[in-house]
Parts: sequence; C-alpha cells; structure tokens
Amino acid sequence: MNNRGMGVLIILGLAIMLGAQTMFVIKETERGVLLKFGQVANPDLDKGLHFKIPFVHSLHKFDGRILTLDSSPERFLTLEKKPLDVDFYAKWRVIDTFKYYTATQGGDESRAHRLLAQRINDGLRNQFGNRTVHEVVSGERDLLMVELTQKLNEIATTEFGIEVVDIRVKRIDLPQQVSESVFDRMRSERQREAREHRSTGKEQAEFIKAAADRERTVIEANAYRDAERIRGDGDAKAAEIYAQAYTRDPEFYNFLRSLAAYRDSFKGKDDILVVDSEGEFFQYLKEDKASRR
Repeated sequence: MNNRGMGVLIILGLAIMLGAQTMFVIKETERGVLLKFGQVANPDLDKGLHFKIPFVHSLHKFDGRILTLDSSPERFLTLEKKPLDVDFYAKWRVIDTFKYYTATQGGDESRAHRLLAQRINDGLRNQFGNRTVHEVVSGERDLLMVELTQKLNEIATTEFGIEVVDIRVKRIDLPQQVSESVFDRMRSERQREAREHRSTGKEQAEFIKAAADRERTVIEANAYRDAERIRGDGDAKAAEIYAQAYTRDPEFYNFLRSLAAYRDSFKGKDDILVVDSEGEFFQYLKEDKASRR
C-alpha cells in the first residue's frame, strides 16, 4: 500500500472517530441533557439524531420509561401507637430532565430512589399516624394510597422533576413480638369462647336431661295409675264372677277353691305342708275317701 492509500485510511479513521464524538442518538425510551462546559445547554433533548462539539459538550442520558422503586420494609406507628411493618413499591418516571439532573446530581438513579423513598416514608408515616390499624388494613388502604400518590406527586414533580405514577403497599405485618401477643390474645379469646360454649352446652344438656326425667316420671306415674285402675277393674270383675258363682252353688264354689288351694300347695316335690289333720283344709279329701268307702 502506497502512502496515498495509507493517508486515505487515516483520514477515514479520523472521520469515523470524529463522527462518533460529535453525533449521538436519543432513543424513544431515553431522556437526555446536553451540557456545555459543565452547564446545561439543552435540558431536554428531542428523540433522534443530535450533534455535539467534542470537549465542549457532554451528554447525560436517563431512562425515560416507568421505573420501579422497591423499598425494604419500614416500621410505622398507627393512631393507637401500634407498630406496623410496611413493605411498599412505587412506579415513577422522569418528566423534567433539568430538575431531575440537578436534584440527583447528574441523573444518579440510585440517588433518585433514595430521595423518593425518603419522601414516601414521610408520607406513609403521616398517613398511618392518622389512622387506626383497622382503617389501615381495611378498604381505606386504597384511599390512603391514592391520597399519598397525589400529595407525593406534587412534591416529587416540583423538587425532583419526577412523576409518581403509583404507590402500592405489598404487605403489612405486625412486628414479631406484637404478632405473638396478638396471637396469644386471640388464642385466649378462642379458649374463653370454647369454655362458654361448653358451659352453655352443659346447661342445655342438664336441662334436656331434667326435662326427660320429668317426662319419664310423668309417663311412669300415668302408666302405674292406668295399671292400677285396670288391675282394680280386673279384681272387681273377678270378685263379681266369684260372687255370682258362689250365689249359684256355694258348695261347688268352695270345692273348686279348695282344689285350687291343693294345686298351689303341692306344686313343688320337696314342699312340706304342716296342717291340722282335723282342720277344714282337707275336708273334701276326707269326704271323698269316706264316700268311696
């Protein structure tokens, strides 16, 4: 290669280097600030191709998309001075590149997160301090987030050039020691309710048992009364029959009664009966024997 060709390559290389130093592109997802000798010359560059003078101008690019601040859990006190551990996140984006560049000292995203997290913590502390635990964990939490987003958005836009798109609470927990005391109280309440239910059940069981005993006593008394009445009716009927039989033939009636007495007296083989031989108990046996003679 001759000297002329070498010179062309050198010039071409210098042109490429110069172009790389003087031309730049702002993408659709980016925001940019152009500085001149360290001072802001263009606070918000448009999308597309731009030119700058090397060693005179410097460029700072920022992410123009919606970004996420994912904070670590923080502890806040409610209106009743009860501590809550709150884990939240925020969605934000740059809308004023000059304010953002100035507030974050050159567009440092981590510094922007620290500034924004501090403002959110202050806002949550104020919001939680004016509400009870029930209000915080109930439906008012959505209203709380809306109010906080609106108030914080005004501050962030004015001070940092940031738009706060949304703030959401991921979870709200009681501290460990508070959780244990709450669980102990809940356990005690459940045990107390269980004792009350058992006591009520025992009272109801005693009442049911007493009612059943009373009903049984009434039924038995009625049954005994009916049985005695029936037995009395039967005895009266039997007495009537006996009376009629005795009236018709007293001698035959006495004979049948004696036979029944003999049968009842000699049921057992080992029974021993001691009576007066001259008594009336065996009168029909004697008469039968005498008649057979």
